[in-house]
Amino acid sequence: MDLQSLSVGQRIGLLVKALDGAERTNQALARCSDGEAMLEVLLDASKKLGLGLTRQEIRTTPPIRDWIWWKNKEALLTIGDNKPRYQQDGNQGRAAGGAKSNSPALQSPGAEPERKKFLGLF
Repeated sequence: MDLQSLSVGQRIGLLVKALDGAERTNQALARCSDGEAMLEVLLDASKKLGLGLTRQEIRTTPPIRDWIWWKNKEALLTIGDNKPRYQQDGNQGRAAGGAKSNSPALQSPGAEPERKKFLGLF
């Protein structure tokens, strides 16, 4: 069976399965300083397995796409103040101090009201 005739998703799935338990490859991925270095390791693994994946296919196909984004510390989505989610956690970037009032009448002029927290659907 020619592995290169499979869809990109199937070939990525085979690559992910091959990485499970591949100690040397996983150590090499862990030592990578950024997503580009990870791409090099993954391209080499794809070549050795005969999958024929391109750099672009690896970069844009989940779950490897998500691993690369995580290594680069790029958020998968942004919420609220157009900050990546990991920067919003812990109220980073907010003024320190006491509790703020949500009432616009009680705030100083020009101050924005504090955003209400969304606690989820369940």
